[in-house]
Amino acid sequence: MKDRSGRGPRRDAVPAGRRVTLARALSKLGHCSRSEGEALVRAGRVSLDGRVVTNTGTWVDIETAAIAVDGVPVAESARLYLMLNKPRGLVTTRSDPEGRPTVYDCLSGLDHPHLSPVGRLDRASEGLLLFTNDTVFAQALLDPGTHVAKTYHVQIDRIADAALIDALTSGVVHDGERLAAASARMLREGGRNSWLEIVLTEGRNRQIRRMLEALDTACLRLIRVAIGDLALGDLGKGAARALTEAEVAGLRRF
Repeated sequence: MKDRSGRGPRRDAVPAGRRVTLARALSKLGHCSRSEGEALVRAGRVSLDGRVVTNTGTWVDIETAAIAVDGVPVAESARLYLMLNKPRGLVTTRSDPEGRPTVYDCLSGLDHPHLSPVGRLDRASEGLLLFTNDTVFAQALLDPGTHVAKTYHVQIDRIADAALIDALTSGVVHDGERLAAASARMLREGGRNSWLEIVLTEGRNRQIRRMLEALDTACLRLIRVAIGDLALGDLGKGAARALTEAEVAGLRRF
């Protein structure tokens, strides 16, 4: 990109290597979220190489920069990876302006500095939710190009037939957007409802609920039971645990 003088790109305009904005650096180092980092910078609480900086867009090199918050040097935090069996009724946010319970209420007894959820489950949904302070890891899992499979068990208000299963995988249109599952199959059925296993490889907002709505079918329960090869297993409702090294490595394969 040339500047207005036509002399080529400005040196401070092009990030290279691990050059990121100052607020982003605080996030990548595991100190806080990017939005929290921006607030700290604007408040004049962050120094770069001994000088207070209030411009949130200042570029820094994480490898060489000396960053401090309130005079305390910021070091790269140990990487943490947790899984939670999210109960229904919790919102996936750190705090809620309406005062509703959040997923962080389940982590109150754990050491979880600056952990953020990897994606979201809406308030009515349940099951496997990941948390980490490794922003690169989180972004890779959320990137649509990685096609990480997410498996859900879904209870619907009718007995599923072949036409419904086929429509879920061939695709439906909801609010002008085409939505399709990677796979769908019947798990079991009762007198008036049935359970499906639905696998998604793209992260559209409320995708399963919207597909079912387009097919005049109500979603009674929605539980995420796996992300890639990582299964929820027998983790109790509302319980959380650290991922093993093998589990983290398994997710990194994607």
